[in-house]
Amino acid sequence: MTGTQPLRTPGEPTLRPPGGTTRGLAGDTARRAPGGRWRAGPRLRKLLLLLHIAAAGAWLGIDIVLGLLVLAAFAPGDDLGAAAALTSIGHFATWPLAAVGLLCLASGVLLGLGTKYGLVRYWWVAIKLVLNVVLVTLVIAALGPGVRELAEAARASLTDGRALPVLTDLAFPPVVSTAAVLFAMTLSVFKPWGRRRRTARKDHRGREFRRSAS
Repeated sequence: MTGTQPLRTPGEPTLRPPGGTTRGLAGDTARRAPGGRWRAGPRLRKLLLLLHIAAAGAWLGIDIVLGLLVLAAFAPGDDLGAAAALTSIGHFATWPLAAVGLLCLASGVLLGLGTKYGLVRYWWVAIKLVLNVVLVTLVIAALGPGVRELAEAARASLTDGRALPVLTDLAFPPVVSTAAVLFAMTLSVFKPWGRRRRTARKDHRGREFRRSAS
């Protein structure tokens, strides 16, 4: 008879898939691998992927806006426009850029931990992780303080008529960051270089197991 459950002897244990399941975010199912490793369910994985793509797109957009503002700041003969551009850069290059970078990092880490790719199991994932950490660190530790000083000097030139601050290496951050984000996006699409070799610790465990089993 169709639609009926197979008969089970009383007291017979119910078969379950290895790893088991737990209810997760938005009604999704978060799974555990046979080794006890957490795996994100389909809906949670799609949500994390959406956040990751949105954060990366916002990061790239802010970098492009920063590049255009830097070009406006370097434009000759328009001190008022240059001061306004530097003031706007002070707002864009601090917490908005750091926020999307941290969101991209957090969603990427959760995607790595919740899928088969891991954090350092594949070369392209490990390189993306290093790029994200380095760029966010540079934004918070180096770019933010320097840009805030330029923005304050630009506001002083607008209100008090002071000379514009000297622009030195302001053109490099948006160029480098844009190139790095585009490179990370390329890695996500093409996934080159394959899987990294297993660590020496895992290989050593494997050899010990084979010796004890032989």
